[in-house]
Amino acid sequence: MADSATVTTDAKRRHDPELRGFASDNYAGAHPEILAALALANGGHQIAYGEDEYTEHLQRVVRSHFGPTARAFPVFNGTGANVVALQSVTDRWGAVICAESAHINVDECGAPERVGGLKLLTVPTEDGKLTPELIDQQAFGWDDEHRAMPQVVSITQSTELGTVYTPDEIRAICEHAHQLGMLVHLDGARLGNAAASLDRPMRAFTNAVGVDILSLGGTKNGMVFGEAVVVINPDVARAMKHIRKLSMQLPSKCRFVSAQLEALLAGDLWLRNARHANTMARRLADGVRDVPGVEIVHPVQSNAVFATLPHDVAERLQKRYRFYFWDEAASLVRWMCSFDTAEADVDAFAAAVAEEMGKQ
Repeated sequence: MADSATVTTDAKRRHDPELRGFASDNYAGAHPEILAALALANGGHQIAYGEDEYTEHLQRVVRSHFGPTARAFPVFNGTGANVVALQSVTDRWGAVICAESAHINVDECGAPERVGGLKLLTVPTEDGKLTPELIDQQAFGWDDEHRAMPQVVSITQSTELGTVYTPDEIRAICEHAHQLGMLVHLDGARLGNAAASLDRPMRAFTNAVGVDILSLGGTKNGMVFGEAVVVINPDVARAMKHIRKLSMQLPSKCRFVSAQLEALLAGDLWLRNARHANTMARRLADGVRDVPGVEIVHPVQSNAVFATLPHDVAERLQKRYRFYFWDEAASLVRWMCSFDTAEADVDAFAAAVAEEMGKQ
């Protein structure tokens, strides 16, 4: 006999599909071409745990971007990609040098340290970017048993502050790290946005300049779920498949991650999406730059706009559009644009900023 309190489900849409915000590119839905790829991959049986046809073909696609030795290991999410990648290239006593603002340090709930079992050695930066000189602030003590051993430099492209490394800047980091006996990991959750900003292929600032291992993003650029660890240097991460499973990041139905990555990367969808998001961020910055009381605090080089404005204005705006304080004490906010952000969305938000500022 059915319980009278049983909740029934139906196919009703439970949100307003016209709603847009500027909180995160993770808020966006999936690109229609990605959904079509998922539907194409559905039906019938495929071997589980990454031995399917889609994951095999993904390898060829990834090699076209990151060189003939590259190998992709699909995972569930970005934190998982970072933790798996960093575990695979560190010893139990190893440490990772990163910017203080890096996602692995600020936004992953201690997962690299608690799950990965490694130590983060952070360096303050003004723009989210490391340099050889900044790396040297933590690159010491390899023979000191009292200190975690620096083994990896982790950089983010584009950075958490929306800035972008040039290929020459990453080359200098890689050469310096390798000279010191360290490897280089690149967190590429927004790698496409960086490539679009630089108008260069992704290889220009990854395998071509010495990056050893990469966390390749997809969710922020139009996928439903899933990222990948890409091992570029064939001499590292030999235990990757074991670490991925141990870290609970091996999808059983791996084809559904691989099919999305293939749809994103095989053509130019990744670049179209990223270019559009970047363009909308520049449009937003231009739309509010001359509003008295609003200050753009970092160069707008990808799909992020960082601005300061009066705290009460920001709070009123948040009641109209979703976005986050980056540093509430400083009244610093972050506005993110996505592949599906429309010009009308940007213009309406910029008008709202001007309207709320006019109430001061």
